[in-house]
Amino acid sequence: MAAALGAASLPVAVINPARIRHFAQAIGRRAQTGPIDAAVIARFVETLQPPVRALADEATLMLADLVARRRQIIAMIVAERQRLARASAQRLRKSIERLLAALQKELSDLDLAIGDAVKDSPLWHEHEQLLSSIPGIGPATARTLITELPELGQLDRHRIAALVGLAPWTRQSGQWQGKAMIGGGRASVRAALYMAALVANAIVRSKRPWQNT
Repeated sequence: MAAALGAASLPVAVINPARIRHFAQAIGRRAQTGPIDAAVIARFVETLQPPVRALADEATLMLADLVARRRQIIAMIVAERQRLARASAQRLRKSIERLLAALQKELSDLDLAIGDAVKDSPLWHEHEQLLSSIPGIGPATARTLITELPELGQLDRHRIAALVGLAPWTRQSGQWQGKAMIGGGRASVRAALYMAALVANAIVRSKRPWQNT
């Protein structure tokens, strides 16, 4: 729907449905029908004026689909490896191993397709090189950021952190102050950055071994 509206040169804002539902509850609209929902959405947009999102072109959408599919394949590989660790019957183990081999081949093919797409675009290639120069960020994380966080470089650090769901939100009431938490935003980007942070931390510790004592 967002792509169709963008193709028609109409402004598009993609909003988490939970925000609309919370807004509806806040203004006392608990019933849900087509006309009621449309009115609530219109009032939400009029009141909060969410920013219009720039839509990706066809090539970027294709690359994003490839990156998303790669993430799905990795999830399947992890699941099958866990099943293999629990399997005892030899026939079952062979079945899992055959599937793992097929998934690994599919992952390799996807990596080649993604790599070729990035190399064919001077802009993507430049962005990947820049992002990969940061400790902990490899090609997979860089490509996730390119396709799923196109606002990177266009927003300040506070807004980009909020967009990804990395900006802690305060829980405080009077004298009580709870633990700040993160959440929402783009979970796939947040997960990729979390793994990159773990790798970066390991790199720093390997260069400063005295910190481990």
